[in-house]
Amino acid sequence: MDGEKKSIITVKNLRKVYHPGNETVVALDRINLEIHRGEICSIFGTSGSGKSTFLNQLAGLEKPTEGEVLIGGVSISRLSEDDLARFRQRYFGFIFQAYNLIPTMNAIENVAAPLMFQGIDRQVREKLARKLLKDVGLGERMMHYPREMSGGQQQRVGIARALIAKPKIIFADEPTGNLDTKNTKEVMELICDFAKEYKSTVILVTHDPEMAQFATRIVTLIDGNIKSDEIKNGEEK
Repeated sequence: MDGEKKSIITVKNLRKVYHPGNETVVALDRINLEIHRGEICSIFGTSGSGKSTFLNQLAGLEKPTEGEVLIGGVSISRLSEDDLARFRQRYFGFIFQAYNLIPTMNAIENVAAPLMFQGIDRQVREKLARKLLKDVGLGERMMHYPREMSGGQQQRVGIARALIAKPKIIFADEPTGNLDTKNTKEVMELICDFAKEYKSTVILVTHDPEMAQFATRIVTLIDGNIKSDEIKNGEEK
């Protein structure tokens, strides 16, 4: 997974079909796409465009009907469930709209959780968690539980948790959907700044055109197809 300009994600002829009842729904229709290391790539579209299904495919949360997704040359579409779970732990970080913090854990414990699952010593993982919490502006909230924090603060915990294992790819699914305008701007700036620092690739899924503008590249989906693929300098890929 080395090389600044190499593709970290390659999507080949990706198709996803669902069969609810007697219907056939084509959620993704033979998508081909390459995403380079270090890009902040927005998957943009309205409800029903296929963006959530596409995220699930890129993150290996669902198997494709046809085609494949390669991460750093590894076809995750062909991995077993156990191998895929290990791959996700090693290479992916996730930021969710609903924060998904563990209510019985304080901020340090929530941030350190991914390293706990990797078997990292408690003192080591909590030291890293404290540093990240300071970096996201929560130095005074380390011992607080989710119920004791605002939505913006909880999302900052979520960002720190996503970053603690220094993931190659961060999947951010509507990460500011529950936040006001001020917190949205601050949270998105944090995600972008940390992505640059860690040289991580960000896949930002959103229906909000203003949030999509934080990306360096906007891939617009409509009816399971790529409608446009725009780099922020105005060029079409």
